[in-house]
Amino acid sequence: MRHAMSFKRNVLANYASQIYVTVIGIAIMPLYLGYMGAEAYGLVGFFTTLLAWFYLLDMGLTPTVARETARFRGGATDALSYRRLVRALQAIFLAIAVAGGSAMFASAGFIARDWLSVQALSLNEVQFAVRMIALVVALRWMAGLYRGAISGSEALVWLGGYNAIIATLRFVGVLPVLMFVGPTPTAFFTYQLLVAIVEVAGLAAKTNALLPSVPAGQPLGWSFAPIKAVLKFSLTIAFTSSVWVLVTQTDKLVLSKLLQLAEYGYFMLAVVAASGVLIATLPIPVALMPRMARLEAEGDHAGLIKLYRDATQLVCVIGLPVAFTLAAFAEPVIWAWTGDPVAAKTAAPILQLYALGNAVLAVAGFPYYLQYAKGDLTLHLRGNVLFLILLIPSLVWATLHFGAIGAGWAWLVSILVYFIGWTPLVHRRFEPGLHWRWLLRDVAVSALAAGAIPASLSVITRPPGFRIAVVFFVLLTGLFAAAATALASSTCRAYGMSFIRQSFPRTSVQQ
Repeated sequence: MRHAMSFKRNVLANYASQIYVTVIGIAIMPLYLGYMGAEAYGLVGFFTTLLAWFYLLDMGLTPTVARETARFRGGATDALSYRRLVRALQAIFLAIAVAGGSAMFASAGFIARDWLSVQALSLNEVQFAVRMIALVVALRWMAGLYRGAISGSEALVWLGGYNAIIATLRFVGVLPVLMFVGPTPTAFFTYQLLVAIVEVAGLAAKTNALLPSVPAGQPLGWSFAPIKAVLKFSLTIAFTSSVWVLVTQTDKLVLSKLLQLAEYGYFMLAVVAASGVLIATLPIPVALMPRMARLEAEGDHAGLIKLYRDATQLVCVIGLPVAFTLAAFAEPVIWAWTGDPVAAKTAAPILQLYALGNAVLAVAGFPYYLQYAKGDLTLHLRGNVLFLILLIPSLVWATLHFGAIGAGWAWLVSILVYFIGWTPLVHRRFEPGLHWRWLLRDVAVSALAAGAIPASLSVITRPPGFRIAVVFFVLLTGLFAAAATALASSTCRAYGMSFIRQSFPRTSVQQ
């Protein structure tokens, strides 16, 4: 019961933080466009892409530290071994941050001159911005180590609050800089560098406070030997994580070369809007993965599978209504958000494809969480090799020939093929007899319920002609879709009945 309550508290804390961060980000983006212009905003989108590609250097270390932290808390390892592992990982993270950031910093001239299609901005300004981006990316990637240790410790309430503070500084705090210092990429990214320094310092301090004490008489020392014990698991995650970065970011990198920087800015608007699907569901796996690893370490297999299915339904209840609502009303959503009819018309088809693809991606991640908890990613590795061989050539070809729309279609179809073809093999290996129950009862029923209301309304009605009215219309549509999905979910119905029984207990009248 205590574990269940702490899991719910962690999920709620993550959601509170994530909702806050998402609302701020969505509300502020049109202001960035207004102050900086589409071309400068294209640099912001390019920064987001570079941040994702920098994670190719992670080598699986971030999820490894989260898993090993959870295993330590579950009693699978001792304090000294865990501390030695964390120290070794800190050294590796720092070395990679310095090397990767320096390489990106040195390439700023090439990126500004030969990669990005710049028209209005000066090359010197773009080059300086890229150098600032290199430093920010290195620092924010370094923060991944500390976030992994904190999430593995299940200190997610603190982490959610801290993330909200940093998001406020990052998104809102920059507005006075743009207004009073200047609406330039130089001012924007210099400020982001200062925020990144504060972010890493706070996360490092919290991680050090959570680390267990070293037993008396046993020196901590410096050694990379602890890495050997988790090297196979870490490298397997590294490969699959690298494949996933290639899968989800190749289109954005290619388009940053093919499109004018202003056009790329509009493309990234659609991508940011579609990311709302993953943002809405992200807090669940963040809380789920360390808990599943801990249940596996404790030998509670039945509890692990129950949690796995419950979390699947929860992701469907939250993520699928968001995806179907965005897909059904893509153009009105972007128009209400930006007030720009041209941007809405251009970005709407991209938003539709990426919103649906992100919905599939959110559910397709669950077999990975199961393998992560088991500590055996062999099957995941093989599946991603095949996925890479099939997807990347088609994605690049479609992007080069059809631009953003081609990339969207190639990615959506590939994600669907992976989900339909590979998920059954994973379930058969780790939990025979689970797949069809999971697919039909936990996923398909929710998908039908989530899509019915947005699809029907998109056919029979048109959103109102005022931006505020459109916002309320879309929100109500999503809420009704979420309510219908919750009613279709056995897990949500059970939670609802339990809440009703606790809130309104039966009373007996004594004669």
